[in-house]
Amino acid sequence: MRGLFISGTDTGVGKTALMAVLLTAGRLAGVNWMAAKPVQTGVRPVRGRPSRPVGDLAFVARAAGWHPAAEWLPHLQPYVLPSRSSPHRAAELAGVRIRLSRIVRGLCLMSRFADGLIVEGAGGLLVPLDGSRTMLDLIAESGLPVLLAIRPGLGTLNHTLLSVEALARRHLRLLGCVAVQSTPGAWTPLMLHNLDTLRQRGVPVLGRLPYMCRFARAPRATVLRALRLPMLRWVYPLLTCAVRERLNRVPGGARMRS
Repeated sequence: MRGLFISGTDTGVGKTALMAVLLTAGRLAGVNWMAAKPVQTGVRPVRGRPSRPVGDLAFVARAAGWHPAAEWLPHLQPYVLPSRSSPHRAAELAGVRIRLSRIVRGLCLMSRFADGLIVEGAGGLLVPLDGSRTMLDLIAESGLPVLLAIRPGLGTLNHTLLSVEALARRHLRLLGCVAVQSTPGAWTPLMLHNLDTLRQRGVPVLGRLPYMCRFARAPRATVLRALRLPMLRWVYPLLTCAVRERLNRVPGGARMRS
């Protein structure tokens, strides 16, 4: 697989908005990126075989103007659980078991039809998936490098440094961190100082993603507007680097389009 895995320092930190921006930018550049959300909680499953993405993946698809084939959906969103709780609790209440092998097999299959995958986790790095496995275990089995969504405000130093330490202990590659503003308001001196502090401690902070107030109602227009902002100059270099690494490993640089 080639691509990246978006995790966060917490739940509600802005991972979905970040994935929407990256997928939209990548596909606007003419590169066949796909998105996956292996575990979604607080989303009522569709009866029968789903014909379209649901939950967070639906917002991301709308933002990017992406229409995945119905037969891909069981691999892109394999676990859709109605309880708004941690993945292991939501699975328990639904009477299912989250199997990492099923998730990874699906992602590997989808990688055959994409130049790269953007995979979004649920919650933070150590959120349980079952009685013993966590999101870190899924990241390790996927082999994908991590892009970490962090909060810019008070508390982010501790949460970010702990997350970076957890990745380092498992020898997992960190592409960088993006500070996502998930509440309205201006960027404050404290927020900017937090990012400087993280950089001084060796944390690769790639940039910022501002609050997107109309994302839920008009995801595509909102994301397209955000991509024109100077503060999002980090987006295309990140995607270009990932795709170039992928294409260098494909004989003849061949691509498959959706």
